[in-house]
Amino acid sequence: MRIALLEDELEQAQNIQSILHDKEHECDSFATGQSFLSAVLHRSYDLIILDWQIPDMTGIEVLENVRAHLDWPIPAIFLTQRDSESDIVCALDAGADDFIAKPARAAELVARINALARRSNPENDKELLTFGPFEVNMNQHSIQLHGEALALTDKDFDLTLFLFQNQGRLLTREVLLERVWGLARNINTRTVDTHISRLRRRLGLNPENGFRIKTIYQRGYRLETVKATETGKPVSDRNTNA
Repeated sequence: MRIALLEDELEQAQNIQSILHDKEHECDSFATGQSFLSAVLHRSYDLIILDWQIPDMTGIEVLENVRAHLDWPIPAIFLTQRDSESDIVCALDAGADDFIAKPARAAELVARINALARRSNPENDKELLTFGPFEVNMNQHSIQLHGEALALTDKDFDLTLFLFQNQGRLLTREVLLERVWGLARNINTRTVDTHISRLRRRLGLNPENGFRIKTIYQRGYRLETVKATETGKPVSDRNTNA
């Protein structure tokens, strides 16, 4: 997983990063709310960990900004010295998914992260997944649209599944290269753009079928759900000015 950590104390941040790296998670650390928000709102992370007391704003304010401006419900954990019942309630009301008191215990932190990851993708163990008119058969590595099998390569299947499982989420080219192709994120290649262009045609990812792939200029792609108005004209149910 790619994790963004908000922690202004260097020793604490390094300790948490070490714990996560030992479990093969990537963890970028940020010491201010502004730098954290800039990264989370413009890159692709799977989960965020927040301290409460930071120099430029509170962790609560940071989380409220994330929930207001991010297009998908990224899992969020508070890791803080504040552990009163009112603090926990405040964090959960602001949109936190979990709350851990400092100091972080390695096994507990990793277990809670893994639990949140499972809850974020509850359909991972199913054989058949349905996304509107699309049916994904995990065992057969196949996809049908309106009951008709689509001609897809294995990599097309992997990319399509990843897009469907991350609807509404900005996916940078770097993250797609990492997750789908297993390539380093700093590699310069047109592979992602070529495959996305092909998938638009092969899958019929258009308003008539309830989905579209939106290109986010200089950032990446986002799979959006689309619904029809009463007049039959397609209208996105998401803000398309992102």
